[in-house]
Amino acid sequence: MATRSLAAAHLLLLLSVGTASGYQYEEDSVGRTFFLQHDLYPGSKMTLHFTLAAPGAPSLPRAMPRARADSIPFSSTKIPEILSLFSIPTGSPAAAAVRHTLAECEAPPVPGVKAQRCATSSESMVDFAASNLGTRAIHAGMTRVISKKEGKEGATPRQAYLLQSVMPLPVVGRDMVACHAMPYPYAVFGCHTTTAAVFAVALAGADGTRVEALAACHKDATPGIPWPTYQKLGITPGTVAVCHFLPQDGKLWMRK
Repeated sequence: MATRSLAAAHLLLLLSVGTASGYQYEEDSVGRTFFLQHDLYPGSKMTLHFTLAAPGAPSLPRAMPRARADSIPFSSTKIPEILSLFSIPTGSPAAAAVRHTLAECEAPPVPGVKAQRCATSSESMVDFAASNLGTRAIHAGMTRVISKKEGKEGATPRQAYLLQSVMPLPVVGRDMVACHAMPYPYAVFGCHTTTAAVFAVALAGADGTRVEALAACHKDATPGIPWPTYQKLGITPGTVAVCHFLPQDGKLWMRK
């Protein structure tokens, strides 16, 4: 499996987590659905699939306190020890996910990305965001999906959605920090700095699902967006803003 850089794999709000069986995003998830900014208006219709981060896993891993997380090895040189610690069979999909996440976290930085890291606790994620935004006065934007049948957050089927409202959000200083959950026995966040225009979007699904989503639109050519996407959209990289929705496990940190 080819190792990709952290920022490319976790471009703001995005993309595929990897190729470990049972731990990758579904191909049609919102993190892999791209559209142009002129499609982002009330009354627009899109077919989307809001999914959880790890289809096939029973639930998203829980975050550990920093002290506990810092005491656990987090290195590809310690994989046997990590698998043993969490009772993960060597040849299992979960073991493949561990190897993949560690490889992603140890990959060299992408040129043009100011900072990136893997945070192994919520506290370290907040510290990374605050350090790169230059202030502790920050807040995190997220995407929330509410199922009409269950009345709670969760995954929903691929279906048609109507965009009910679109509101641009102010981005103080223009730069942000995007963090994305990665498949691991406990919560690990792949974080990196990024720039984009951000919109709060309310959507209504055909089955009554309500979504309060964040959409990001990138004008600059971005390593996380594959070339075939630009071909499909009929544009040249860097000429028109390309947008995508934030998956449910993502956090977009901005200054208040």
